[in-house]
Amino acid sequence: MAIFWGIEEARGKLRDPVLTIGNFDGVHRGHLALFEIVKGKARDINGQSVVLTFDPHPMKVLAPEKAPELLLTTEEKIQLIQKAGIDMVVCERFTREFSRMGAKEFVDEVLVKAFGVKELVVGYDYSFGRNREGNIDLLKDLALKRGFKVYVLQPVNINGRLASSTAIRNFLKEGNIKAANELLGRNYTLKGMVVKGKGRGKSILGIPTANLEIKDRLIPRKGVYATYSHLKGYKYASVTNIGINPTFNNGTFSIETHIMDFYSDLLGENLEIELIQFLRDEIKFQDVQQLKDSIMRDIDRARNILCSSQ
Repeated sequence: MAIFWGIEEARGKLRDPVLTIGNFDGVHRGHLALFEIVKGKARDINGQSVVLTFDPHPMKVLAPEKAPELLLTTEEKIQLIQKAGIDMVVCERFTREFSRMGAKEFVDEVLVKAFGVKELVVGYDYSFGRNREGNIDLLKDLALKRGFKVYVLQPVNINGRLASSTAIRNFLKEGNIKAANELLGRNYTLKGMVVKGKGRGKSILGIPTANLEIKDRLIPRKGVYATYSHLKGYKYASVTNIGINPTFNNGTFSIETHIMDFYSDLLGENLEIELIQFLRDEIKFQDVQQLKDSIMRDIDRARNILCSSQ
């Protein structure tokens, strides 16, 4: 898959493109349905399937205080778009200057002149241009006059749930991992570097944990999860705590993972945590022994869940 870092870099380099446009945070099953239509229509005209996306998320520029917590980094998003079989990605840097482009100007200068678009596939709620002034009706009218086709994908529902980035974020914040993963079409993951923690897991509890440093990513509800840990191409059963470890009264937020039957030092390693099921909320225990007993039950329960999920 070819990647163009900006509209100008892609100018004049696309062949009969069938295009879709969006942030595509999460690259969920709704997005994948859109990509399938794009790929099919590109094959029909012997053209190229193209995705135009943005970095950073527009809300981070226009209203940072209202910007959503993201499900993916830009790099991860592009990797998943590639995995979906798209021919080309154009990743435009979103700026305030770009946001001031009017709807008609966007169609004329970007879609027509820069890309030479043949067909455009968008979601049912697509809007574009300055202050989101362009809607589906305007897009269809401009397309008719400029000589390209527009197709609109209706809402994608999975078992009665709308596949949307917002819905997935809400499910993750609720700890409803099953629903979030179902809409994603894969298991939600957290990626980060293992950093030095308090050392209590191994020294006090006898249960070593890896402390993850996670940046620019939505963190699910606080609590304990059955997870898989991915390290250097290997997959391990694990149990993960997200929260503040209330038994120790320190209030410091952390993400700690115990990898079952694994004893090597992970400090400085890159670790990916795959969330499978929420087990319980964090609890402030009376003493360390109660905490250890609960963790051992968590490990047993997580092991059983993970064995049955394979």
